[in-house]
Amino acid sequence: MKSLIILAHPDIENSLINKRFLKEAAAQSFAVRDLAREYPSGEIDGERERAIIKAHDALVLQFPLHNFSSPAILKSWIDATMTYGFAYGSASEGMRGRTVALVVSAGIKRADYAPGGRYHFTMEQLLTPFELAFRYYFHADWRGFFAFYGAEETPGVDYQSSTEQIEKGAAEYAEFLRNLGAKGGAGKEF
Repeated sequence: MKSLIILAHPDIENSLINKRFLKEAAAQSFAVRDLAREYPSGEIDGERERAIIKAHDALVLQFPLHNFSSPAILKSWIDATMTYGFAYGSASEGMRGRTVALVVSAGIKRADYAPGGRYHFTMEQLLTPFELAFRYYFHADWRGFFAFYGAEETPGVDYQSSTEQIEKGAAEYAEFLRNLGAKGGAGKEF
């Protein structure tokens, strides 16, 4: 299976987690498309992106959670790329059956993403718009998401994860990517 990661990270060079994860993706021969590098102005070439998607069987949208959503460049990419006639509409076949999954990094602790937690919503609830679009509107083979949770104590201040936590997360990320090829695989929240 030919697989592509759509990376939507505003500062991958200074990222600890996502940069480490990409080493695991490279070891599994995933192609990586860095949207911030490809489109520094934020103007997405939808036609070009659709051609790249057509050359791959699986897409992984990978991003750090920003204000409980994706970075703006990913929304711009979706809007420019997932168009009528390609991703949706009566004759659209661009995404139908194509494997799609998310990889999300969050500086916040997992326990804070719960009905009784600090932020009252689960990660699954926050990511519902992606599932709605890709599974039900674009008819992709939705495989869920992998989430790496951080160790934030004070909101927006101290969210450093230890080297041990990052390495454990990298191993779980690698397993998630390996499982994408298995029918019914992935979809596991770590």
